[in-house]
Amino acid sequence: MNKIIVYEHPDFRGLSMEFTNDIPNLVQENFDNCISSLKVIRQPWVLYEHLDYKGLEWVYEQGEYSNVSFHDMVSSLRLIIEDLNDPKITLYEHPNYKGKEIEITCETNLYYGSFDDMASSHIVQKGAWLLYEHPDRGGRYITARYGEPVPDYGVPWFHDCVSYLRPLKPGKGTVTAEVLLEKKEEKVTSVIIDSIYGLNSTDHEQTFSTSLSKEYATTITENFSFSNSKTISAGTTFSVDVFKVKNKFNLSVSNTFTVEKGKSESHTEIGKVDITLPSTIRPHTKLSVSVIRKEVDVKVPVKLTITHMVTLLPSVRLGPRPLSSRVFLSPH
Repeated sequence: MNKIIVYEHPDFRGLSMEFTNDIPNLVQENFDNCISSLKVIRQPWVLYEHLDYKGLEWVYEQGEYSNVSFHDMVSSLRLIIEDLNDPKITLYEHPNYKGKEIEITCETNLYYGSFDDMASSHIVQKGAWLLYEHPDRGGRYITARYGEPVPDYGVPWFHDCVSYLRPLKPGKGTVTAEVLLEKKEEKVTSVIIDSIYGLNSTDHEQTFSTSLSKEYATTITENFSFSNSKTISAGTTFSVDVFKVKNKFNLSVSNTFTVEKGKSESHTEIGKVDITLPSTIRPHTKLSVSVIRKEVDVKVPVKLTITHMVTLLPSVRLGPRPLSSRVFLSPH
């Protein structure tokens, strides 16, 4: 779920409130002009200086912010609902989408190209963007969102001022794991790790007494392989609950796994065997006692469910829109 948690004081102290929908009036929530730190889960949020999404704006993507840009100045908040995957924006040299144009699909520093300080209008084909006055995310910036074309930047200082732009990032998807014990496969092999021998070559029974105490090392390897490598990307972290196989042995796996190509996790356990024998050996008989270790290869399917953020957009009317309420200062 998309949400924002706002706090009264820096470092997530004091009173706090949690919101999952747009809030046009924080006065009604008894939290007006008192936000000093916040946490964003998944999609970005826009914080506004005044009620009804007006005045200065500050955008925060997924993360934890122990100090917001301006303390005690927020009166409304709004969730970015656009699908932020595969962003695209077209900048135009002149108002009303005229003159030269440039299409951009990723974070770009226009200072290094031929379109620096030239844009006067734009159309967002997909996603939401921040357009900065100076290179490297510097100076003031404006938001550019899908469904809100801007035919004229409308404020004299922002004509021919865009030097840098970047798309807002979607919140990270979640990965949940379900261990399918009912579909496990087992392969058991027996390995002799030690033996004791006694020989009675006489015509009479003999009593054979001996003892054995030995430590041995057992290596346990936990390995995850994926039937569809395109589904899980490297670096993805997910959790699997520790479980036990209902058998003569227990099997446990680490709580958290990070996907890395060809990676397996191993650890060694030390065991000890103590054997004390009094035993009777019949005439002309050899007694053999073997210490056997059972090696078990268990394959347990794990169902991974990946949830990506895809937000359905409401229908909108594409028309001119004033820009004066969308100018704000960079928190960076």
